[in-house]
Amino acid sequence: MKKKLLYIYIMSFSILTFSQKREMDSLPDNIDDYVFVKPGDTLTISFNEFALLPKHKFNSKDDIRYYLWFTRKVQKAYPFAKLASERLDTLNARLDKIKSKRQKRKYTKIVQNYIEGEFTDQIKKMTTTEGRILIKLIHRQTGETAFENIRGLRSGWKAFWYNTTANLFKLSLKTEYHPESVNEDYLIEDVLQRSFQAGNLKPQKSKLNFDFPMIVLEKKGVINVEEYKKMFAKMRKKGKVRKKKN
Repeated sequence: MKKKLLYIYIMSFSILTFSQKREMDSLPDNIDDYVFVKPGDTLTISFNEFALLPKHKFNSKDDIRYYLWFTRKVQKAYPFAKLASERLDTLNARLDKIKSKRQKRKYTKIVQNYIEGEFTDQIKKMTTTEGRILIKLIHRQTGETAFENIRGLRSGWKAFWYNTTANLFKLSLKTEYHPESVNEDYLIEDVLQRSFQAGNLKPQKSKLNFDFPMIVLEKKGVINVEEYKKMFAKMRKKGKVRKKKN
């Protein structure tokens, strides 16, 4: 309950900031470190101390660029979810030591103001895709969706209202994280695990129960980025894709 107080503050404040940021992206050109594996090629497995991860299998070289673009999104959003989880755990631990309800409210307000200053400017720069990834990652790190947190603290009407507002920007506070069944979530987890192993991100254990080694074994390294290719196609049609400078 105490943990939720700060979490809902972050989510209700940030959802209206990053969700209004229009997608203005460009795909990376540097794909020299990636190998295009044609269908039917032998699957290779790379071993390290954390997990067995299959080599990626892309349908085309162009798909590599979309994967790298998505990787950048995940790596940008993850530190926010990790930091939020750490701040919430700290707040919860300290609130347990405060007996006065008045002092608890006072301390919570102080931390809320601190978090606002820590998150606001950076979250405003997020795109819709990064915001959606952040919502999913916060579920990964806390074990609860934004909607569940709101419903626990406020009336059902408040939860409905916040969720409806988010849906106006195609972001749902009910969004959960399911790497075993949702392609985007699988891609997020794939990026995370490989980034952890490469030392690009500091690992933080998920509070959700899923077996990623088994999931990735079933996927056999296949990377599906079709939804993002379609998204970029629509953006190009509307002139929303940033053109690279010569």
